[in-house]
Amino acid sequence: MPLPSALPDFRIGARTYRSRLLVGTGKYSDFDQTRRALDASGAEIVTVAIRRTNIGQNAGEPNLLDVLPPERYTILPNSAGCYSADDAVRTLRLARELLDGHTLCKLEVLGDPHTLYPNMAETLRAAETLVRDGFEVMVYCSDDPIMAKQLEAIGCVAVMPLASLIGSGMGILNPWNLQIIISNATVPVIVDAGVGTASDAAIAMELGCDGVLMNTAIAAARDPVLMASAMKKAVEAGREAFVAGRMPKKLYSAEPSSPGVGLIAPAGKAA
Repeated sequence: MPLPSALPDFRIGARTYRSRLLVGTGKYSDFDQTRRALDASGAEIVTVAIRRTNIGQNAGEPNLLDVLPPERYTILPNSAGCYSADDAVRTLRLARELLDGHTLCKLEVLGDPHTLYPNMAETLRAAETLVRDGFEVMVYCSDDPIMAKQLEAIGCVAVMPLASLIGSGMGILNPWNLQIIISNATVPVIVDAGVGTASDAAIAMELGCDGVLMNTAIAAARDPVLMASAMKKAVEAGREAFVAGRMPKKLYSAEPSSPGVGLIAPAGKAA
């Protein structure tokens, strides 16, 4: 009999998902590679940058929704490329119209084009407007525990602190802040940005994150489809390890892994 999975009941807003891996759709060589990588990832939530990807706003251009049908995936429109609250709100309202009233969105307000670090003052302002407007807001943010709690208080359905800078592949640079955010949150905490390889995703999940969102780590790999498969396994393994509970670390406290009783006595000695 298979063991029960540690992964069900991943709830975002009003919906429940099995996969805790969320993936982006940018930087692939073409839509076919995008589709194959997403298939391999097992992801159910797929984020789309409205300012960079056509989902119907540009007539006559290839439409991403032709290869990623909304009946199979939850399309998560995001405001990547926005540098003010007003631009982010306008972009996500457009996405809601294009997706027939879809309210789940990823809010992202950047501070500058070099680091792509979040502008938290503008992010808070945009979050307040979007929540009032009926959006279910998943929000990209700094790894500041106070900011994360303020976003939760505004009504965001998930907080998404960066592990390191977008596209850097540097992994989790501040696990302590992430653990503070996780321990204080009553909404899902999803690491967003900075993951470079499968071990980074596993570490995020072992810390207790509810999920991991990534794009460049898969799309910029030598073999994106194979990396997507690796990320799927890493997220699942990390979550199961977190639920199982790791053994305590013991410095200079070695003990045998086998029982010490009933040993066979050395030759010439009584047992």
